Amino acid sequence: MATKRDYYDVLGVPKNAEASEIKKAYRRLAMKFHPDRNPDNPKAAEQKFKEVNEAYEVLSDPQKKAAYDQFGHAGVDPNMRGGAGAEGFGGFAEAFGDIFGDIFGGARGGTRGGGQQIFRGADLSYAMEVTLEEAATGKDAQIRIPSWDDCATCHGSGAKPGTSAQTCPTCHGHGVVQMRQGFFSVQQTCPRCHGSGKVIADPCPTCRGQGKTKSQKTLEVKIPPGIDDGMRIRSTGNGEPGANGGPPGDLYIEIRVKKHEIFERDGDDLHCVVPISFAQAALGGEIDVPTLNGKAAIEIPNGTQAGKQFRLRGKGIRGVRSSYPGDLYCHINVETPVNLTEFQRKLLKEFDESVRKGGAKHSPNEKKWTDKVKDFFNA
Repeated sequence: MATKRDYYDVLGVPKNAEASEIKKAYRRLAMKFHPDRNPDNPKAAEQKFKEVNEAYEVLSDPQKKAAYDQFGHAGVDPNMRGGAGAEGFGGFAEAFGDIFGDIFGGARGGTRGGGQQIFRGADLSYAMEVTLEEAATGKDAQIRIPSWDDCATCHGSGAKPGTSAQTCPTCHGHGVVQMRQGFFSVQQTCPRCHGSGKVIADPCPTCRGQGKTKSQKTLEVKIPPGIDDGMRIRSTGNGEPGANGGPPGDLYIEIRVKKHEIFERDGDDLHCVVPISFAQAALGGEIDVPTLNGKAAIEIPNGTQAGKQFRLRGKGIRGVRSSYPGDLYCHINVETPVNLTEFQRKLLKEFDESVRKGGAKHSPNEKKWTDKVKDFFNA
């Protein structure tokens, strides 16, 4: 029969280690050697896991630890001394429950003084639509959101007037139950009272045992300047109420910026398409373009082509995390005239003939294109 290793060596702690050091070492090693975390060699991991559990079961119990320190393994061998009983199993089960939660994920909650489970309330989401101008300058808004108030009939108890909640017979008021299978002990929220530790035999007819009634309240919301589409604003504590006295959740206000008729936003920059006539593009001149703060003038050079871009510095939006505003980009679109009269058509034909006589002087891009096409077909 193999000789058992010293329990202090198993946990890697000195003999004068404090209880907190022993527990910390156990948690680390239990997570390391848990079979589910060692799929490549589960049998070896299981042996290590059992050895670590055995060491911690002894060293976490003051009476067993004292017996082990004085007599070694013989002092805690149940075949020799009848064992130390189940008195020390609580500390082990508590620590193992923590480990089990770390490995597989625990409930999002805690416990109150009496062991009652408390849970944080759920978060709420509210979609708010704003204009581009409001997103750029910010605004103060009011929104209507759900609110939960103590029931006026039962005053928050959840029980019908004249009655009261009773201690849950399943968990005996602790809000949790322990499920044991051999060496393992797992703590779970009580399935009957859902962690409250109380059951209501005769619920309040107004709130149906919830203790709260749903209503509406008005909330003041400050939209910061420069906010963009998809950003969220958190309003702490305005979500759903927590269970069993737990803290409430938060409210997340999701910003949706309406599509603008003129501008398109790209980060802190703005873009717009500016249509000009054929004559304006050919002759040039000054034109007015819109910005979020009024009009601005840009100089159109003669011979401007479609797609030409003009940049107006600082005429964009100053984002919530930006030190300076972005720019406005004006994209020129030369508009082809439509619905011409016979007189206009005649004038345009005469103008076209005049331009063609000038050749590449007036239409350099057309001349280059024509030459490329000829070379392509003659190749």
